Order: sequence, then structure tokens, then C-alpha cells
Amino acid sequence: MIFITARFRVRPEHADAWPDITRAFTEATRGEPGCLWFDWSRSVDDPTEYVLLEAFRDEEAGAAHVGSGHFAEARKTLPPHLVETPRIVNVTVPQEDWSLLGEMAVPGDA
Repeated sequence: MIFITARFRVRPEHADAWPDITRAFTEATRGEPGCLWFDWSRSVDDPTEYVLLEAFRDEEAGAAHVGSGHFAEARKTLPPHLVETPRIVNVTVPQEDWSLLGEMAVPGDA
């Protein structure tokens, strides 16, 4: 799978509205057949920072995402709400889902 983490620094005046600002893009991406997950989190230390965790089945699914109409629309509509260009880590990993964090295993959890 392709695993992507992106950090978005949102303008302070738009930070609280960011989930609504990105809603259409998020829902459309989650609806893509090759999308495994597309989840936003807000920093507990900096309320203007959001982190996006996303995964796509393979390179073909990643390319379909980047080539989609909703991605093109997001490229136009999201940057005006940002302080800077988002930072990204993009890797291909040989798995299809989350692995268990064995060092913090919950007793009785499979």
C-alpha cells in the first residue's frame, strides 16, 4: 500500500472550520475504490496544525486519487486557507492494513 502522512498548517482564522472546509474533498476521497483510509487529526499542541493519514491500495489507486476531479478542486480551494505548503511523507509499504503495536499489547486482544 501507499501510506501518506501530510502536515497542514492552517491560517488561525480558518483552523476551527478546517473539517468543514475539507469535508467534500475528504468524503470524495474516502469514496475512491482504492482508498484504504483518509483521516484527519488536529494537534493537541498547536490548534492550527492538522495531520492527514491516508493510504491507498497501490500506485494505481494513488495515481487515480491525484488525477481525480476532487483532488484538482482541492488544489485550488485549500491553499488559500494555509500558512505554508503542506509537508508530506509518502512511502510504499508491503501490507494492506494497520499492524498491531506489540509493545503496547492489550491483554486478551488478538
